[in-house]
Amino acid sequence: MGKDKLRKFKENETFSCLVQPATPEVLGADHPLKGHWNDGMFGNGHPIVVELGCGKGEYTIDLALRNPAFNYIGVDIKGARLWKGAKYATEHSLANVAFLRTRIEFISSLFAPEEVSEIWITFADPQLKKPKKRLTSPLFLERYRGILKKGGIVHLKTDSRLLHEYTMAAATQNGLKILASATDIYGADKEKLYGTPLESVCGRDAVEALFQVQTFYESQYLAQGIPITYMSFVIDHDGPYEAPDFDEDRWER
Repeated sequence: MGKDKLRKFKENETFSCLVQPATPEVLGADHPLKGHWNDGMFGNGHPIVVELGCGKGEYTIDLALRNPAFNYIGVDIKGARLWKGAKYATEHSLANVAFLRTRIEFISSLFAPEEVSEIWITFADPQLKKPKKRLTSPLFLERYRGILKKGGIVHLKTDSRLLHEYTMAAATQNGLKILASATDIYGADKEKLYGTPLESVCGRDAVEALFQVQTFYESQYLAQGIPITYMSFVIDHDGPYEAPDFDEDRWER
């Protein structure tokens, strides 16, 4: 392991905004912050928004700067990546930002039922050969339902058309309310996002943020001319989630 990575790991231990639970704390057990993020971390009752696979945390931080009346938690397993976001939040005294180093599979041990208002999935691995591991598969939808408030929203922003179409199929299969969907948000579909249920529920600023807030990878994809897709849906659903009948070969790239 390089010296720079070791330095970051050591500095991570000094950031009060960065939570790094040990595996025994979340493997089949509830973490002490579960159900207590607002009082234990933020000291307020604001709605909580979670970004899964946040990387260096630039999306989490940008959203937090735009919306001080919300609390934002970026989740990733890579400590060297989280260092950048946690350091920025610490140096700029961002009281509505926290980071969580853990596997996404453990979120049920870290968030209580109805503790989260929104979930963002930004440029996740589309898991081309492993649909069950996709972050919008029935397994993960069940986990999200277990922590989201009634009417809670899942946002998916990705360069993968396969993941976008798979998620659309999963939402349709399970009767989830789709708030907005676009396959090229910076191009032909941009105007279609205005006037959607997303704007009605979250406001016009939420639509504007789709174009104004970008991850590091997003800017790279745009520079390569790769279309960026987006969709949002309400997680409410009674009963088990079903896997969609989906044509993998049509969208794989």
